[in-house]
Amino acid sequence: MSLINDYFNSETPWFRWGVFLIGIIIMSFGIALMITAELGSAPWDVLHIGLTNHFGLTIGTWTVIMGSLLLLLSTFISKEWPKLGAYLNMIFVGMFVDIFLILLQTPPSLMAKGFMLILGIIIMGFGIGVYISPRCGAGPRDSVMLAISHKTGASVAKVRIFMEILVLALGWTLGGPVFIGTILFSLLIGHITGISLNFCQHWIDRRMERGMNVENIN
Repeated sequence: MSLINDYFNSETPWFRWGVFLIGIIIMSFGIALMITAELGSAPWDVLHIGLTNHFGLTIGTWTVIMGSLLLLLSTFISKEWPKLGAYLNMIFVGMFVDIFLILLQTPPSLMAKGFMLILGIIIMGFGIGVYISPRCGAGPRDSVMLAISHKTGASVAKVRIFMEILVLALGWTLGGPVFIGTILFSLLIGHITGISLNFCQHWIDRRMERGMNVENIN
Protein backbone atom coordinates (compact mmCIF):
# COMPACT_ATOMS: atom_id res chain seq x y z
CA MET A 1 0.00 0.00 0.00
CA SER A 2 2.83 2.41 0.74
CA LEU A 3 4.10 2.09 -2.85
CA ILE A 4 0.64 2.95 -4.20
CA ASN A 5 0.34 5.90 -1.81
CA ASP A 6 3.80 7.13 -2.83
CA TYR A 7 2.81 6.98 -6.48
CA PHE A 8 -0.26 9.18 -5.99
CA ASN A 9 1.60 11.53 -3.66
CA SER A 10 2.32 14.66 -5.73
CA GLU A 11 5.53 15.26 -3.78
CA THR A 12 7.15 12.09 -5.11
CA PRO A 13 8.95 11.67 -8.45
CA TRP A 14 6.65 8.73 -9.23
CA PHE A 15 3.66 11.07 -9.53
CA ARG A 16 5.41 13.54 -11.87
CA TRP A 17 6.91 10.85 -14.09
CA GLY A 18 3.59 9.00 -14.14
CA VAL A 19 1.80 12.10 -15.46
CA PHE A 20 4.65 12.61 -17.94
CA LEU A 21 4.30 9.05 -19.30
CA ILE A 22 0.51 9.29 -19.54
CA GLY A 23 0.90 12.49 -21.55
CA ILE A 24 3.40 10.84 -23.89
CA ILE A 25 1.00 7.94 -24.51
CA ILE A 26 -1.92 10.29 -25.17
CA MET A 27 0.17 12.44 -27.53
CA SER A 28 1.45 9.36 -29.40
CA PHE A 29 -2.11 8.12 -29.87
CA GLY A 30 -3.05 11.49 -31.36
CA ILE A 31 -0.07 11.37 -33.72
CA ALA A 32 -1.03 7.86 -34.86
CA LEU A 33 -4.67 8.88 -35.41
CA MET A 34 -3.62 11.83 -37.56
CA ILE A 35 -1.23 9.71 -39.64
CA THR A 36 -3.80 6.93 -40.08
CA ALA A 37 -6.44 9.41 -41.29
CA GLU A 38 -4.24 10.02 -44.37
CA LEU A 39 -5.38 13.62 -44.80
CA GLY A 40 -2.03 15.26 -44.07
CA SER A 41 0.24 15.09 -41.04
CA ALA A 42 2.07 17.44 -38.69
CA PRO A 43 5.31 18.88 -40.16
CA TRP A 44 7.67 16.57 -38.24
CA ASP A 45 5.56 13.53 -39.06
CA VAL A 46 5.57 14.57 -42.72
CA LEU A 47 9.35 14.30 -42.51
CA HIS A 48 9.27 10.96 -40.67
CA ILE A 49 6.83 9.48 -43.19
CA GLY A 50 8.91 10.78 -46.09
CA LEU A 51 12.04 9.18 -44.62
CA THR A 52 10.15 5.91 -44.13
CA ASN A 53 8.97 5.93 -47.74
CA HIS A 54 12.49 6.52 -49.05
CA PHE A 55 14.72 4.54 -46.71
CA GLY A 56 12.47 2.03 -44.94
CA LEU A 57 12.29 1.55 -41.16
CA THR A 58 9.18 2.49 -39.23
CA ILE A 59 7.83 5.97 -38.57
CA GLY A 60 8.52 5.49 -34.85
CA THR A 61 12.10 4.48 -35.58
CA TRP A 62 12.67 7.66 -37.58
CA THR A 63 11.11 9.62 -34.73
CA VAL A 64 13.81 8.21 -32.42
CA ILE A 65 16.62 8.75 -34.96
CA MET A 66 15.68 12.36 -35.66
CA GLY A 67 15.13 12.96 -31.96
CA SER A 68 18.64 11.70 -31.24
CA LEU A 69 20.12 14.05 -33.82
CA LEU A 70 18.14 16.96 -32.42
CA LEU A 71 19.34 16.27 -28.87
CA LEU A 72 22.93 16.17 -30.11
CA LEU A 73 22.37 19.49 -31.89
CA SER A 74 20.79 20.97 -28.76
CA THR A 75 23.74 19.83 -26.65
CA PHE A 76 26.21 21.31 -29.15
CA ILE A 77 24.42 24.69 -29.21
CA SER A 78 23.67 25.07 -25.51
CA LYS A 79 26.74 23.21 -24.16
CA GLU A 80 24.36 21.49 -21.72
CA TRP A 81 22.95 17.97 -21.62
CA PRO A 82 19.15 17.85 -22.00
CA LYS A 83 17.05 16.64 -19.08
CA LEU A 84 16.10 12.99 -18.75
CA GLY A 85 12.58 13.74 -19.96
CA ALA A 86 13.92 14.71 -23.39
CA TYR A 87 15.45 11.25 -23.90
CA LEU A 88 12.40 9.43 -22.55
CA ASN A 89 10.16 11.57 -24.77
CA MET A 90 12.12 10.55 -27.85
CA ILE A 91 12.14 6.82 -27.05
CA PHE A 92 8.56 6.45 -25.79
CA VAL A 93 6.96 8.52 -28.55
CA GLY A 94 8.67 6.44 -31.23
CA MET A 95 7.68 3.21 -29.51
CA PHE A 96 4.04 4.08 -28.83
CA VAL A 97 3.45 5.64 -32.26
CA ASP A 98 4.53 2.38 -33.91
CA ILE A 99 2.31 0.34 -31.57
CA PHE A 100 -0.76 2.50 -32.27
CA LEU A 101 -0.11 2.51 -36.03
CA ILE A 102 -0.21 -1.29 -35.98
CA LEU A 103 -3.54 -1.28 -34.13
CA LEU A 104 -5.29 1.47 -36.13
CA GLN A 105 -6.81 1.22 -39.60
CA THR A 106 -7.67 3.95 -42.09
CA PRO A 107 -11.47 4.29 -42.35
CA PRO A 108 -13.06 3.94 -45.80
CA SER A 109 -15.17 7.11 -45.91
CA LEU A 110 -13.90 10.69 -46.17
CA MET A 111 -16.16 11.77 -43.30
CA ALA A 112 -14.69 9.12 -41.00
CA LYS A 113 -11.18 10.15 -42.04
CA GLY A 114 -11.99 13.77 -41.27
CA PHE A 115 -13.34 12.81 -37.84
CA MET A 116 -10.19 10.77 -37.13
CA LEU A 117 -8.03 13.70 -38.21
CA ILE A 118 -9.75 16.24 -35.94
CA LEU A 119 -9.81 13.76 -33.06
CA GLY A 120 -6.09 13.12 -33.56
CA ILE A 121 -5.23 16.84 -33.42
CA ILE A 122 -7.30 17.35 -30.26
CA ILE A 123 -5.84 14.30 -28.52
CA MET A 124 -2.31 15.25 -29.55
CA GLY A 125 -2.69 18.78 -28.20
CA PHE A 126 -4.15 17.48 -24.95
CA GLY A 127 -1.30 14.97 -24.59
CA ILE A 128 1.32 17.66 -25.14
CA GLY A 129 -0.18 19.71 -22.34
CA VAL A 130 -0.25 16.70 -20.02
CA TYR A 131 3.37 15.65 -20.61
CA ILE A 132 4.75 19.19 -20.31
CA SER A 133 2.84 20.02 -17.10
CA PRO A 134 5.02 18.01 -14.62
CA ARG A 135 8.13 19.84 -15.95
CA CYS A 136 10.21 16.71 -16.55
CA GLY A 137 12.05 18.21 -19.52
CA ALA A 138 11.29 19.45 -23.04
CA GLY A 139 11.25 17.08 -25.99
CA PRO A 140 14.03 17.00 -28.61
CA ARG A 141 12.39 19.55 -30.92
CA ASP A 142 11.64 21.99 -28.14
CA SER A 143 15.15 21.54 -26.73
CA VAL A 144 16.65 22.66 -30.05
CA MET A 145 14.13 25.48 -30.37
CA LEU A 146 14.98 26.84 -26.92
CA ALA A 147 18.73 26.43 -27.50
CA ILE A 148 18.62 28.34 -30.80
CA SER A 149 16.43 31.05 -29.29
CA HIS A 150 18.82 31.51 -26.37
CA LYS A 151 21.89 31.49 -28.63
CA THR A 152 20.60 33.88 -31.31
CA GLY A 153 18.28 36.07 -29.27
CA ALA A 154 15.41 35.35 -31.66
CA SER A 155 11.97 34.80 -30.17
CA VAL A 156 10.81 31.26 -29.53
CA ALA A 157 7.85 31.80 -31.87
CA LYS A 158 10.09 32.85 -34.78
CA VAL A 159 12.49 29.96 -34.23
CA ARG A 160 9.60 27.48 -34.08
CA ILE A 161 8.03 28.81 -37.29
CA PHE A 162 11.39 28.63 -39.08
CA MET A 163 11.98 25.05 -37.92
CA GLU A 164 8.45 23.93 -38.85
CA ILE A 165 8.69 25.43 -42.36
CA LEU A 166 12.14 23.92 -42.94
CA VAL A 167 11.08 20.46 -41.75
CA LEU A 168 7.81 20.61 -43.69
CA ALA A 169 9.62 21.55 -46.91
CA LEU A 170 12.13 18.73 -46.46
CA GLY A 171 9.40 16.21 -45.67
CA TRP A 172 7.33 17.32 -48.67
CA THR A 173 10.38 16.94 -50.90
CA LEU A 174 10.71 13.35 -49.66
CA GLY A 175 7.06 12.67 -50.50
CA GLY A 176 5.56 13.14 -47.04
CA PRO A 177 1.78 13.75 -46.82
CA VAL A 178 1.08 17.50 -46.90
CA PHE A 179 -2.67 18.14 -47.12
CA ILE A 180 -5.58 19.78 -45.30
CA GLY A 181 -4.61 18.04 -42.05
CA THR A 182 -1.25 19.81 -42.07
CA ILE A 183 -2.96 23.19 -42.30
CA LEU A 184 -5.53 22.34 -39.59
CA PHE A 185 -2.75 21.12 -37.31
CA SER A 186 -0.82 24.38 -37.70
CA LEU A 187 -3.95 26.44 -36.97
CA LEU A 188 -5.30 24.44 -34.02
CA ILE A 189 -2.46 22.75 -32.16
CA GLY A 190 -1.22 25.88 -30.36
CA HIS A 191 -4.67 26.75 -29.00
CA ILE A 192 -5.46 23.18 -27.92
CA THR A 193 -2.07 22.73 -26.26
CA GLY A 194 -2.44 26.06 -24.46
CA ILE A 195 -5.82 25.11 -23.00
CA SER A 196 -4.58 21.65 -22.02
CA LEU A 197 -1.37 22.96 -20.46
CA ASN A 198 -3.17 25.61 -18.42
CA PHE A 199 -5.62 23.04 -17.07
CA CYS A 200 -3.00 20.36 -16.33
CA GLN A 201 -0.50 22.82 -14.85
CA HIS A 202 -3.16 24.25 -12.56
CA TRP A 203 -4.19 20.76 -11.47
CA ILE A 204 -0.60 19.68 -10.72
CA ASP A 205 0.21 22.93 -8.92
CA ARG A 206 -2.85 22.46 -6.71
CA ARG A 207 -1.76 18.92 -5.87
CA MET A 208 1.76 20.12 -5.10
CA GLU A 209 0.42 22.90 -2.87
CA ARG A 210 -1.91 20.47 -1.08
CA GLY A 211 0.97 18.05 -0.56
CA MET A 212 3.15 20.79 0.92
CA ASN A 213 0.35 21.86 3.28
CA VAL A 214 -0.12 18.28 4.48
CA GLU A 215 3.62 17.95 5.01
CA ASN A 216 3.70 21.18 7.06
CA ILE A 217 0.78 20.00 9.22
CA ASN A 218 2.53 16.70 9.89
